[in-house]
Amino acid sequence: MNIEKLPLSGAAVIDAEPFIDNRGVFARFFCEKELSELIGDRHFVNVNFSRTLKKGAIRGLHFQHPPKAEMKLVRCIRGSVYDVIVDIRKDSPTFLKWFGIELSSDNMKMLCVPEGFAHGFQVLEESSEMLYLHSEFYSKEYEGALNCSDPLLAITWPVESADVSERDKNHKMIDDDFRGVIL
Repeated sequence: MNIEKLPLSGAAVIDAEPFIDNRGVFARFFCEKELSELIGDRHFVNVNFSRTLKKGAIRGLHFQHPPKAEMKLVRCIRGSVYDVIVDIRKDSPTFLKWFGIELSSDNMKMLCVPEGFAHGFQVLEESSEMLYLHSEFYSKEYEGALNCSDPLLAITWPVESADVSERDKNHKMIDDDFRGVIL
């Protein structure tokens, strides 16, 4: 695995480095030993899956507040998505900065989303599928979200938005009361 650290502290892109021969492809998608520098002593407690049907659909930007803040490892296993993370750590020098990358079944990249980041994605191909590893159990009481259309973030989504859930459309815009998360 090749780990590329990103300008947003703690975040990284992981290349699977596939082995390709006449039979097809083999790639290691997760190795605790190889990823130990990123994941430390965290354990992944949930593996979730999503399939999004419409090109242009956006899911997110979701996170969990402490004490249920979570690290996520996200990978596109079918199709392609534009995956986005936003630093919401109150005291971070990159507070409210975002990073986006295409994840696809072809490029086999995985994004490490540390605690204190909001996460979302836009589907670039119909019926794209995502696999998420979570270091914390989901907690409705501690869930949080940013609005994917927030002008303060000014995320440049690569294609016209085709579908956003009512829940995600109605998340508040960032205002003076938004203080981020303290980890």
